Amino acid sequence: MQQTLEVENIKCGGCAHTIKTKLHEKHGIDPDIDIEQGVIRYDGSGDIRADVLETLRSLGYPERGSAEGIEAVKAKAVSFVSCAIGRVTKPD
Repeated sequence: MQQTLEVENIKCGGCAHTIKTKLHEKHGIDPDIDIEQGVIRYDGSGDIRADVLETLRSLGYPERGSAEGIEAVKAKAVSFVSCAIGRVTKPD
């Protein structure tokens, strides 16, 4: 069953690479990421949705509307680091 998540802070291919890599490592899923819309789609059961969202939050990509104030600022800062790592490790 296809799951769709709307998240904050996806800005580029580096962000998408980090997200794809970590979701595959931790959950065995291969997501499709729409950078412009901030949407992540993957095939899987709804049972892992909360775990996937927690992984995304830890990378700085919280579910849209779930982080406010200081938490939103922290998420944005963490996403910059995740993005940089994704840019460095992304194959050409």
